[in-house]
Amino acid sequence: MKRRELFSSLFSNKKKENTVVRPPYFDDENSFYKECPECIDTPCVTFCEENIIIISSDKTPVLNFKEGGCTYCDECAEACPSDVLELEYKKKIDAVIEIDVLKCMSWSQTMCFSCKDPCLDDAIEFLGMFRPSINDSKCTSCGFCISVCPTEAIKIK
Repeated sequence: MKRRELFSSLFSNKKKENTVVRPPYFDDENSFYKECPECIDTPCVTFCEENIIIISSDKTPVLNFKEGGCTYCDECAEACPSDVLELEYKKKIDAVIEIDVLKCMSWSQTMCFSCKDPCLDDAIEFLGMFRPSINDSKCTSCGFCISVCPTEAIKIK
């Protein structure tokens, strides 16, 4: 990040748009808008063992990482009656997770491993005991690190 971009991001008055993160079992984004609003029982929400699938205002399923992360258990895809979510389309969650170094306690010389402990993929690497970074090649964007961060320094880009 260049200096100008850093200062622009710090003093920007623009509101960031909410990023829509879908369950990792779909082929076409448009199928959510065609099929999901007609689904009455929302079985994808009911069968999610981590309770991170919620129905958004447009009546489509999205992931909410505030309470936990995705284990890629396949339950939502198996429960989907309209075939919007299917096991054959299983992939990594389409999100990029980043650490805000200005909010992160470890970047301020305070020992904190809250994000590293729940990371099943060992994708959060520390320089010694401080300065964590996310290894994008290992990260599956499961979101477990987001809910446990005490300063909300970990977010979806």
